Amino acid sequence: MPATAQPHQSRRRRRTGRLLAAATVVTAGALAAAALPAPANADGNRHGHGHGHGQGRYQDVQLLSFNDLHGNLEPPAGSSGRVTEVQPDGTTKTVDAGGVEYLATHLREARKGNRYSVTAAGGDMVGASPLLSGLFHDEPTIEALNKLDLDVTSVGNHEFDEGAKELARLQKGGCHPTEGCYTDKRFKGADFPYLAANVLDEKTRKPILEPYWVWKKNGVKVGFIGVTLEGTPDIVSADGVKGLSFKDEAETINKYAKVLQRQGVKSIVALIHEGGFPASTSYNYDCDAPGAGDGVSGPIVDIAKNITPQVDALVTGHTHSAYVCTIPDPAGNPRMVTSAASFGRLYTDTTLTYDRRTGDIARTSVKSANHVVTRDVPKAPDMTRLIDRWGTLAAPIGNRAVGHISADISRDGTESPLGDLIADAQLAYGRTQDPETDLALMNPGGIRAPLTYAASGAEGDGVVTYAEGFTVQPFANTVNLKDYTGAQLVQVLKEQVSGPNEAAPKILQVSSGLTYTLDLTKSGADRVVTDSIRLDGAPIDPAATYRVASNSFLAGGGDGFPTLNEGANELVGGDDLAALEQYLTANSSAGDPIEPPAADRITVVE
Repeated sequence: MPATAQPHQSRRRRRTGRLLAAATVVTAGALAAAALPAPANADGNRHGHGHGHGQGRYQDVQLLSFNDLHGNLEPPAGSSGRVTEVQPDGTTKTVDAGGVEYLATHLREARKGNRYSVTAAGGDMVGASPLLSGLFHDEPTIEALNKLDLDVTSVGNHEFDEGAKELARLQKGGCHPTEGCYTDKRFKGADFPYLAANVLDEKTRKPILEPYWVWKKNGVKVGFIGVTLEGTPDIVSADGVKGLSFKDEAETINKYAKVLQRQGVKSIVALIHEGGFPASTSYNYDCDAPGAGDGVSGPIVDIAKNITPQVDALVTGHTHSAYVCTIPDPAGNPRMVTSAASFGRLYTDTTLTYDRRTGDIARTSVKSANHVVTRDVPKAPDMTRLIDRWGTLAAPIGNRAVGHISADISRDGTESPLGDLIADAQLAYGRTQDPETDLALMNPGGIRAPLTYAASGAEGDGVVTYAEGFTVQPFANTVNLKDYTGAQLVQVLKEQVSGPNEAAPKILQVSSGLTYTLDLTKSGADRVVTDSIRLDGAPIDPAATYRVASNSFLAGGGDGFPTLNEGANELVGGDDLAALEQYLTANSSAGDPIEPPAADRITVVE
């Protein structure tokens, strides 16, 4: 849509005060000069200065936000369903968290007494989802978000897993183009707008979805601009982003901030599907110690420092981290930047104090905190009904046993036991297609959950169901075979810690027989010790040819591994989840379950 066009008005409204409209202007001076407001009354109305009809000058607006839900309607399993919490004495403990039955209860409770409340999200609401949602192309998650009264979200990279047309269907509704309708009712689509300001159609050069949205109530107006990370094409399959271009996050936000200003909206929130890396794994650590924003690093810091001061707060995501920081804006003034981990385990409650006289946010009084979506509250009955309804449809497929394990198989660590297991499964599958297959490589980001020993349903402890396998590998990639020279294979391993992966290494999970040393005391590509690389005990021969199995995403050069795209003699195999299923079934039984691999193939020097 054109940058200055009015967003359409046909969207269904659920609550008084929701408005799709274009928006208005702000100045850096107004942000910097905002006076500290008077205390608010029970309705969040600050009476420091009268402003007609009994309204005070300052009005508190509650902004509830979360990010990276990834279709986790049921409570996530294992470590994916826990958060770490700092205690008053400095020790930490873990808390079970997540599940939309509980998220709904927490959000609804948080809204009580806040007449001015808006709920926003930072992308990746869908994609890489467990079977309950992923089996139905995430229609269940969109239905759940509608019931959660989500007002607006940015797109994330995973919203493009199935391409722009499928994203448009999730927004507008309609049954799946090949699988049709899953129930006797037509899928209605999202009640909330997806914002994609920096995702352009290469032909029209216009955003594929609305770039911004404005929330309005009783004269209070807050504009939202939504973007995903510019590097989305590097981490999504080529088919998913075909015909699209992704623009710089800060430049795009600054552009639409001006559009909003011209339309009279001076209070602006950016929803950014890009994030940072906190200094602590505890969600409630002090991110502003020793100074503003010192507790977080990564891409969001540079982005925040380049976004116009006219934007009042940033809701971020992508890194699945938890932080509430005040990173200085280009004018040097503190600005709230938040992220609520992932999988619905946390939500952020931010107070934005709106100045009715200026139409701007009084940044000196912005307050924010992350809160745990604990499981000690009543489940929301409407969410339970939704899960039960879709669960009944999924059960015949999801409950089928595919293997047995003796203990939890974790996806944590530089090299994880589950990463080793998946790589071994792909190597075994590759050898059924070509007996000359030498090794397999697996990207850690493609492993979405651990395998847990405790039963998730009625299957019994140690039983791995198809649904649990789907949750681990939900992308429907294929297992592909390619030939590489030894020199190319060494280069692939060095790309884990160099180029686009230098700042945040992506350590591939390797199949049995491939070993090497990762020396983290060195920098760049030198962190992979070339002379240590062995296959079945023998050094890699730079001139020899090696047959390598990997998923189609990696084989196409995804995750910053361009050399993997250069392989020869490609053979496209079957589904990667089927490869894992076949491996589990062939190598385990109730009496002889698979034990967690030792994760000792990569020697890490720190």
